[in-house]
Amino acid sequence: MPISSPRHANDPVLTALGGAIRRSRRERGISQEELAHRSAIDRSYMSSIERGGQNPGIISIARIASAMEMTLTELMAEAEL
Repeated sequence: MPISSPRHANDPVLTALGGAIRRSRRERGISQEELAHRSAIDRSYMSSIERGGQNPGIISIARIASAMEMTLTELMAEAEL
């Protein structure tokens, strides 16, 4: 299991982003494992992102958005606080 980002774990911004990813994934009927596979991200890391425990880089966020057939703008709009 990945170690949480020590400085930013559970920051409200990361929690909002993770929640947006989870909601968008569920709305599309995609399992967490399938999204991880489509995004080329380890499933346990994806789980940690969805919980707000990781501070993913922009490339990872872009891969996640693309895997759900969303733009970065759409995904980030879902994550607004």
